[in-house]
Amino acid sequence: MPYKDSAVLTHTLKPVPPRTGLPRDLTGDLQFATNNKFGLRSREAQGKRVRLFVALDIPEDVRAAIAALTAKLKSVCGSARWARIEGAHVTLKFIGEVPQENVEPIKTALQAVPFPAAPKIIFRGVGFFPDARRPRVLWAGIEAGPELRSLAASVETALEPLGFPREQREFSPHLTLARFDSTEKLAGLRAAIAAVGPPDFGQAIANEFYLYQSVLKRGGAEYTRLATFHCVA
Repeated sequence: MPYKDSAVLTHTLKPVPPRTGLPRDLTGDLQFATNNKFGLRSREAQGKRVRLFVALDIPEDVRAAIAALTAKLKSVCGSARWARIEGAHVTLKFIGEVPQENVEPIKTALQAVPFPAAPKIIFRGVGFFPDARRPRVLWAGIEAGPELRSLAASVETALEPLGFPREQREFSPHLTLARFDSTEKLAGLRAAIAAVGPPDFGQAIANEFYLYQSVLKRGGAEYTRLATFHCVA
């Protein structure tokens, strides 16, 4: 496992087709405001920088079920760029690179996020984005009640005053399983998915969310939990 914190969370998700646009995952970077009342240092500031995101964890049984399916699919589509399932999370907010000294203000802001109801999350189904004819992404679906959407919105609200722009795209959680550089030679993959039928990977109750640090390495990203935030129901 690529985690420095070995604690395992028992929470899950369900399938909603991705919104128009790339998935909400750990790609890209957000600009820190150069002037704000919190006194956070700008992107140009010198010193150590860390790459952060806010997420829910995935239960090990769900992770194992998804890994078993992708192992079968890899055998018929080796040309795809397959994601490392052991590093998958349900991302609520990608923050990006920030100066090390800005981590504590971010933790403080997240501690104020209202979290009165733990969402039930179901991991179910797979699909292509934008469509099966010319796919760019293969995803696993996440289904949840309004509690998950409300939590994601509250995280956005808490971090916006610190200079992090609010995500403009609709929150549509899912897990990216693979990306495609070409739409050729995908007939075998489509047939394999059709033969499997709609997979049900499991479910969980999300009683906690986390602030993670991501360190990109040659063998894949390494994740470290920097803070845990609990449901107060």
